[in-house]
Amino acid sequence: MKKLFAEFFGTFWLVFGGCGSAVLAAAYPELGIGFAGVALAFGLTVLTMAYAVGHISGGHFNPAVTLELVAGGRFQAKDAISYIIAQVVGGIVGAAVLYAIASGKAGFDAVDSGFASNGFGEHSPNGFSLTAVVIAEIVLTAFFLIIIHGATDKRAPAGFAPIAIGLALTLIHLISIPVSNTSGNPAPFYCSCSIPRRLGC
Repeated sequence: MKKLFAEFFGTFWLVFGGCGSAVLAAAYPELGIGFAGVALAFGLTVLTMAYAVGHISGGHFNPAVTLELVAGGRFQAKDAISYIIAQVVGGIVGAAVLYAIASGKAGFDAVDSGFASNGFGEHSPNGFSLTAVVIAEIVLTAFFLIIIHGATDKRAPAGFAPIAIGLALTLIHLISIPVSNTSGNPAPFYCSCSIPRRLGC
């Protein structure tokens, strides 16, 4: 149960912190944090929780990571479903808390604001096609998993994996927020994170 709670809290923090920075602070009235700030926020969520609870659960916080570690023989397949459930529930709760905060602003409308959406065409910040979005998501997710696998290898420098993984997630968001608002995760709660269209992004 400790491991599942660690995955729950880690994924909660990823969704709440990363998506929260996009929804609440990306273009905050005039001095918002912008794309770079949102990308950094996602990296920081993973980095901080990897150090906080990674020693308990392994710090997956993402179904793609769990499945990749199973495929690589570094995680038991029998535990994957419970991890993924904990991640999905953590993400849902994180998104619900974020929604409760965001909806406290007068005039907030989740549909018109583009709250928690990403995509292609008119739902892409720069109007990228479905093909471009699919290629970006596949390539970036693959490299994220390669980085995680390498950084957590027993031959890698001890204690530095969270830094490499957090910086990798930051880089992924710097590249792909303009393309698709970034997904990099097959779980629907995270795939839906974005910078609201109402902020002019």
